[in-house]
Amino acid sequence: MSDSGGTRDGRRRARPILIWTIVAVLVALPAAWLGGRGLLSGLGTDARWADPDPRCDLASRDCALALPGGGEVRLAVAPRDPIPLVTPLRLRVEVEGREVGAVAVDFVGVDMEMGYNRAQLDPIGASRFAGEAMLPVCARTLMRWEARVLLETADGLLVAPFRFETRR
Repeated sequence: MSDSGGTRDGRRRARPILIWTIVAVLVALPAAWLGGRGLLSGLGTDARWADPDPRCDLASRDCALALPGGGEVRLAVAPRDPIPLVTPLRLRVEVEGREVGAVAVDFVGVDMEMGYNRAQLDPIGASRFAGEAMLPVCARTLMRWEARVLLETADGLLVAPFRFETRR
């Protein structure tokens, strides 16, 4: 009799492990599939990327990048020198040579995941957009960031990556 009781106890202990394993698989598979398709970042796989300019330093000056298919985008951040953490930032984007329907800026940690930090910018004139954002606090003394300017065009999404660093 004690043998069958031991088997029942073993089944009772195994049941929660099996349930949690199934839950983990059901959550992980769709997340892996979506992540592989680039959809978790919100950019999708059809986005076209501009080449970053390693000479650009947003902490010291406005920067411009050539866009895929023609045109140029310029990004300005204030305050700067240095760009502060947990302080409202004023963002200004100007686009030349392309018609743009909407603009947003994603702030992405280069070496460390920093969560979702996207600011939607408002149109302020012909091919000019502005808005506010705030960088989150970071445990690192030196943090490398990429400000990804997202341009919605008739041809699809264009992404212009601008790099900079912050110090706390």
